[in-house]
Amino acid sequence: MTAPNPSALTTLGVTPFSFHSDQPLFRVNSGVSLHEALHHVSDLLHLAKLLAEDAALTQDTDRYAWASHFLQEMSKAVIDDVVKVLESPGNVEQ
Repeated sequence: MTAPNPSALTTLGVTPFSFHSDQPLFRVNSGVSLHEALHHVSDLLHLAKLLAEDAALTQDTDRYAWASHFLQEMSKAVIDDVVKVLESPGNVEQ
C-alpha cells in the first residue's frame, strides 16, 4: 500500500486546547493542509520564544509570560493534530 501524497494531507480537527473546568474552549480546525498548519505553528512558536525572552529579561512582564504560554498551548495542539494524521494507519509506511 502506498502512502497518500503528503501535500494532500490535512488536519483532523480532533485536538482540543485551552481547557477550563475540564472542557476545551478551542479545537484545531479540520481540513487545513499539513504544510500550512506547520508553517503557522512555526510562526506561533517564534512569537512565543520572543515573548518568553522578554518575560525572562524584564521585570513586571507577566503578560508576556502568559501570552507565550497560550501561544505554546496552541502550537502543541496543532503539532499533536498533525502527528495524529502522520501516524494514522493509512499514512505509516510498512
